[in-house]
Amino acid sequence: MIPNSSRKRQRVPHHHNSATRLSSAAIIETFPDKTISEFSQKLRRTSSSSTISSATAITSIPNTISSSFNDPSTADVILRLFVNQSPFDSATPLDSAHHSDIQVYLHSRVIDRAKYFAALLSDRWQHQTSTDTSSINDAEDSRSNDSNNVVHLNLGVLEDPNSIAVHLTVLQLLYTNDFATVIDSASTALEILPVALELLFEDCVKSCVNFLEAVPWSEEEEKRVLSLIPFLREEESKELLARVSPGKDDSCEEMLHGLILAAIHNHPNMAFVKAFVAKLLRDFSSRESARMVLERAFETSLKIVKESLEEYSSPDFRGDHNETEAIQRLNLHTAMTNGRHLLWLVERMIELRVADSAVKEWSEQAAFTADLLRAFRDDAWRNIVPGLPAVVLRCTCKLANAVAAGTILAARQVRMKLVKDWLPVLIVCKDNVSPMLPSHKTLYLELEETFLRIISTLPMSDAQMLLQQCLSFSTRNVEDCPHLVTAFNTWFRRATQLPQLENLD
Repeated sequence: MIPNSSRKRQRVPHHHNSATRLSSAAIIETFPDKTISEFSQKLRRTSSSSTISSATAITSIPNTISSSFNDPSTADVILRLFVNQSPFDSATPLDSAHHSDIQVYLHSRVIDRAKYFAALLSDRWQHQTSTDTSSINDAEDSRSNDSNNVVHLNLGVLEDPNSIAVHLTVLQLLYTNDFATVIDSASTALEILPVALELLFEDCVKSCVNFLEAVPWSEEEEKRVLSLIPFLREEESKELLARVSPGKDDSCEEMLHGLILAAIHNHPNMAFVKAFVAKLLRDFSSRESARMVLERAFETSLKIVKESLEEYSSPDFRGDHNETEAIQRLNLHTAMTNGRHLLWLVERMIELRVADSAVKEWSEQAAFTADLLRAFRDDAWRNIVPGLPAVVLRCTCKLANAVAAGTILAARQVRMKLVKDWLPVLIVCKDNVSPMLPSHKTLYLELEETFLRIISTLPMSDAQMLLQQCLSFSTRNVEDCPHLVTAFNTWFRRATQLPQLENLD
């Protein structure tokens, strides 16, 4: 969790193995341990003022780095960069020699752009420390004997291959206003920002943050940004946080629901978009969220199909004949379009095993199936939406197959009503839809077999009633309907076994 704004006033990034880094990272070499600790505690970032005005400092800075940076002839500050090894490091003297110290020649009028250096070099701090211990007298004598009146500073850095290089880069940036030339990638900004925060180099911090706000991040870069946000002020981190913080708790569900609606309504290349959204749903981490958005879209599409068929089956005749016919055509097209959407949603719900509510809802559609029966007994729909019966029955077949296979564990009442309400629709489609396309014939046969399998799971009395309605599944050649033969044989076998089962009591 990201710390609250009350913790954002201390700009000291916590690196691994460096919990006390800033408390002793950069010190005037003649200062005692006591004053070092006090100095670390006194340095805090403020949003309204700084030790030295940045605007004033910038006006006196040369435009090029090479004009003054690391110039021993004019420098009045010598900074020693050294690797701050962990006390648990088992490095040998030879290893330590590999990390040789680096001495950099700097200018106090330039480096006080960083409030850290400004505070170190301020007369107030030096005066305060000179009265703390008698050891400072020796240090002052040492400094006065320096003919160039040069201040010596030490700055410890992390034991990292790039640490010294990054610190040198930030020190060079103190000599220029051309941050854009150096900060040219998110990775560079993320390397420079912790050092700029450490040295309280406000202009550099601002440039890094502005760059990070405007460019894309990799997943690893995003983790690094999140780790640095606690050390930024609230106004600085606002835009960065907005990129990674959801606006509300159900934002993922709203996003998924919006994608589903876009996939089924708003794209000309609908098949490709549907395939992509289906993949997003499969890969989404929360199955419950996927269930909720799919159920929501399912209910909406089903409602539209039902209302369209209801208006078609029981029209309110007003106006002239042409107007009525146009309305009827529109109702059928609306039902057909949303029926296709419904089929896609059913397939997604079954694929994700979240179709329990859909099966229950589909089994409670007595009014809807009655409208379908009235519509399919009429011939008007044939030239307008010839594929409507197949779309509706495919939805039924998908759900019924999931029930018969045990993918969806439906209650006995749900199973019975599913067959009872939709079996007449199947029969009417077989009898009235002609000529029968090969694909339709395969669909009808599959749904017949599935209904018979579900009937075999019901009590004998319910199965007896429903099987009598399935006689239309038979053909002139009994060999062509083995599924129907098997269903009746199963029922009769169970019926003749009842007395034997009673004798077991």
